Amino acid sequence: MPIVMQSTYSPPPLFSNPHVQTVFPSVFRTVNGVHYQRERIGTPDDDFVDVDWARIGSSRMALVLHGLEGDSGRAYVRGMVRALNKRGWDAVAMNFRSCSGECNRTLRFYHSGETEDIHTVLMHVLERENYAEAALVGFSLGGNVILKYLGEQGTRLHPVVKKAAVFSVPCDLTSGAMKLSSPSNRLYLKRFLRMLHEKIRMKMQIVPGRITDEGYGDIKTFREYDDRYTAPIHGFASAEDYWAKASSKPGISRISIPALLVNAADDPFLAEPCYPIEEAKASNSFFLEIPAHGGHVGFVTFGRDGEYWSERRAVAFLNGEG
Repeated sequence: MPIVMQSTYSPPPLFSNPHVQTVFPSVFRTVNGVHYQRERIGTPDDDFVDVDWARIGSSRMALVLHGLEGDSGRAYVRGMVRALNKRGWDAVAMNFRSCSGECNRTLRFYHSGETEDIHTVLMHVLERENYAEAALVGFSLGGNVILKYLGEQGTRLHPVVKKAAVFSVPCDLTSGAMKLSSPSNRLYLKRFLRMLHEKIRMKMQIVPGRITDEGYGDIKTFREYDDRYTAPIHGFASAEDYWAKASSKPGISRISIPALLVNAADDPFLAEPCYPIEEAKASNSFFLEIPAHGGHVGFVTFGRDGEYWSERRAVAFLNGEG
């Protein structure tokens, strides 16, 4: 029954508001001391995935995945990479397709349940480098991809991959999409749709005639966006079909390694089905922690080392310290 009953996260004064937790890091946080080396990895469909290495010469490696419309340069990714390096891990920050600063060659994008690219990157790294241990760390959409991948792989997972830690994960995509379409999240939704529109425009130049943004201004919800773009481009019948098949929650019971999910109780993006309490109770390897506060990819902490609670929590779990 691996439910973490007492979370150690306590928000700073004035940071009990979930929207402050969600917005503050993306606007005000700067993470120094991370030095990346980029590598481009080819994919089986003649496309590419860009990853950014932060090596310290360790025998352990953690693959870090960002959230929707993020990238390896986001403060939450850099903060996690810095914490991993500090505590003895090489880190590889993966950029989903078209998130690395260069648009990909094919029509397909990335989505919440796309696990082929993480498998390609992970196998490339483990086949080339002689790591004794590997771990997976993800945020939001990237966390869903990791949990779904672990469920798909089950006991077939590469034996070097020992643990995973994910944060702020919409593991039930249907309820998550509905929650993001609620009036209280209107500004977040508009921002995501605006960023996704830019990707559509880039794709129009890369694969002319195969995708269009005509009438994009009429799209007001993720259902409308996923019905028009995500579902048909990636082989789903509809937005609902995509959400059902891409959600990680149904596969949690098949996860075979210790995996920690931390979803704040006040996360403005997550609805009740995104807190898989019964799945955690029934599992010997899936750990669920629900801090009262933290917002979405927040968990703000102030201190001289500049680390956030989520970074210390993730690396402590990976290092077997709790």
